[in-house]
Amino acid sequence: HLQLSNIQLTDNQLTGSIPSEVGLLSYLRELYLENNQLTGSIPSEVGLLSDLISLVLSNNQLTGSIPTEVGLLSHLNYLYLSNNQLTRSIPSKMGLLSGLSQLELSNNQLTGSIPTEVGLLSGLSFLQLSNNQLTGSIPSK
Repeated sequence: HLQLSNIQLTDNQLTGSIPSEVGLLSYLRELYLENNQLTGSIPSEVGLLSDLISLVLSNNQLTGSIPTEVGLLSHLNYLYLSNNQLTRSIPSKMGLLSGLSQLELSNNQLTGSIPTEVGLLSGLSFLQLSNNQLTGSIPSK
């Protein structure tokens, strides 16, 4: 049984998609795949990574929506998905990430409003949502 806790494949020329089997890495705490040429969507199976603290997928060519299953990552501190081609809205379930301190979603094609639940993330110290197509009002909380 593989007890891999940290994957760092930053700054390569990796192509293809993130395999759904990543969800089988139950001990994984850190997944760094930024600055590659990864395509396809973020697999919903990332929601199975219950010990994950850092999910860093910035600077790729990822498409599709942010999976709602990301809201299941109760230990997540850092979520970096900037500089991709992610679409649709920010999932309201992200409001369940009570330990989240940094959320970086800039330079995508996200639409809709900023979920009010994001305003409830009391530990959030860094929020970057620039260069998307977000509409509506800024959550008051």
